[in-house]
Amino acid sequence: MIAQFKAFLFSCLASLAGIAEAVPPPVAQLRPPAVPLVTCDPYFSVWSFANRLTDDTTRHWTGASNALEGLVRIDGKAYRILGVEPKKILALSQVGLEVLPTRTIYKFEGQGVRITLTFATPLLASDLDVLSRPVTYLTWQVESTDNKQHAVSLYYDTSAELVVNKPEQSVVWSREKFGRLTALKMGSRQQPILAKSGDNLRIDWGYLYVAALAKVSVRQVISSAHSAQEQFVANGTLASTDDLRMPRAADDDRLVMAFAFDLGKVGAEPVSRHLLLAYDDLYSIEYFYHRLRPYWRRQGAGAAELLGQAEKDYRTLTERCEAFDQELMADLERIGDPKYARLAALAYRQSLAAHKLVADEKGNPLFFPKENFSNGCIPTVDVIYPAAPILLLFNTRLLRGSMVPVFDYAASGRWHFPFAPHDLGTHPLANGQVYGGREQTENDQMPVEESGNMIILTAAIAKAEGNAGLAQKYWPLLTQWAGYLKQAGLDPANQLCTDDFAGHLAHNANLSLKAIEALGAYAMLCEMLGKQDEVALYRNTAREFARQWVSMVDDEDHYRLAFDKPGTWSQKYNLVWDTLLGFKLFPPQVAVEEIASYRKQMNRFGLPLDNRTGYTKLDWEIWTATLAESPADFQTLVAPIYDWLN
Repeated sequence: MIAQFKAFLFSCLASLAGIAEAVPPPVAQLRPPAVPLVTCDPYFSVWSFANRLTDDTTRHWTGASNALEGLVRIDGKAYRILGVEPKKILALSQVGLEVLPTRTIYKFEGQGVRITLTFATPLLASDLDVLSRPVTYLTWQVESTDNKQHAVSLYYDTSAELVVNKPEQSVVWSREKFGRLTALKMGSRQQPILAKSGDNLRIDWGYLYVAALAKVSVRQVISSAHSAQEQFVANGTLASTDDLRMPRAADDDRLVMAFAFDLGKVGAEPVSRHLLLAYDDLYSIEYFYHRLRPYWRRQGAGAAELLGQAEKDYRTLTERCEAFDQELMADLERIGDPKYARLAALAYRQSLAAHKLVADEKGNPLFFPKENFSNGCIPTVDVIYPAAPILLLFNTRLLRGSMVPVFDYAASGRWHFPFAPHDLGTHPLANGQVYGGREQTENDQMPVEESGNMIILTAAIAKAEGNAGLAQKYWPLLTQWAGYLKQAGLDPANQLCTDDFAGHLAHNANLSLKAIEALGAYAMLCEMLGKQDEVALYRNTAREFARQWVSMVDDEDHYRLAFDKPGTWSQKYNLVWDTLLGFKLFPPQVAVEEIASYRKQMNRFGLPLDNRTGYTKLDWEIWTATLAESPADFQTLVAPIYDWLN
């Protein structure tokens, strides 16, 4: 049953089963608005926002400069391949970009040489030890394209910007030796561990490491970017002594950690070198005023063990990443189409890197999502909800790890409402709800939204794992929330849902749909736990509510935004669980009519969330697309999203 559910989950929420029969036309390569480079967690997160890797400085996801820079010297002349500095140096021609689930691959050509630069972050969700490592591998592969040998050397530097929130903050640095590795280390002078919370922030505690094998011909230096780059451009090497003017501000003479590799003569046989970028944040999350370590540190490991193991695993992990990417892309194209596959590949690292995997006091994994550029909440229940498909598909322990903190908070004496909470705080401080009425009032809460989310996701875990152990542990809470939805879920009062930017809405049809699916989910859990009396009560209630819903929201050829608003419409993305969890509470005609009506509402870059305005949400568009029964309908909904991202 578990294997069947996994396959069904992939077909329902990763895309659409019948599409395998379609033969899509070739698709040009996707040029994303932001290309993932370093994608470990919400703080260690570096992207390229440019058409080419040499068109702009690399940036933190918030848009702040987090400069990574790279040069290549071919037969005595230097060219840029990463970043915009030094501006006087010409960029080598970028001829390729491929974004895969765990790797981003750039290709450059010129002067008789081809360079393949790969950023690999092994976010392999089935392996929590590997997933939790804050390490990205940079690999250069160089080969001749003209049957001649060329003298080649490589340069790379990492800016001090990566270890501060503001560039005027002071930093300190040192050299380290870890077995076969030579490493440079940098961090802020003050080390304000978990001292602030919010959204538009960068990390300013812990230490950044850049490491390479000492046995290869490599030089490294900590100095101003200008000094290191000028020396490499002039003679292909670096100074042997570090700049010792410290501490100083990160932007004082553009401080960097630089590496240079001398490859000697390169012919048709490819030559490769690699670096490790790692960030040891020491402590990652404050959870009810207890500081939690990152999961990889749970048994006492430190930076030496992190880097040593990451280097030991370099070859096997790069091979695993390649195999994983190939398998997943093949599945996505088979079940969806090439456009959908590329969307999913772009989303994979972004979704997982929006979380931080930590260990609780017993070493159990907790997986905290950050609500990015909204209000910075941690862990938001209606952010866990759209993240659920990827976690259900690849490792239910991660979804458990997101939900357990919410359950424990709701079970504590601090949360006294009959519905589920919205969040536990503002990242990285999970010390209690900060949204809406906080712990004091019911004002601006999301009672139906969050209660429905928690019940549905608990049932999804139970079906995926083949047991209701998580539900059993928190049964009093689930019972309380199901009772609340039984009373208040069919016709929701004037309240917020996950689309809170749209404001309060009474009689919300899609929110009602969620409550009904949650009651069906609770009935399923009752059945798995042998609570037969409750099974009949809640299953019958869910069925009766679904029957009433159809008549209350019917608007001739579609279904309304709200019960009392004829002539309106909205995406009914919450309906996906009716098929996914096998409830079949609603007639199939509901999805058929909705999809037909959506085709009439499409805008240039996608389907609006509802009739009130033109904005939309990518997660719900994809969920809505999976309600389609034909490849053509699915592609009609997905293709505009691809066009927007391209």
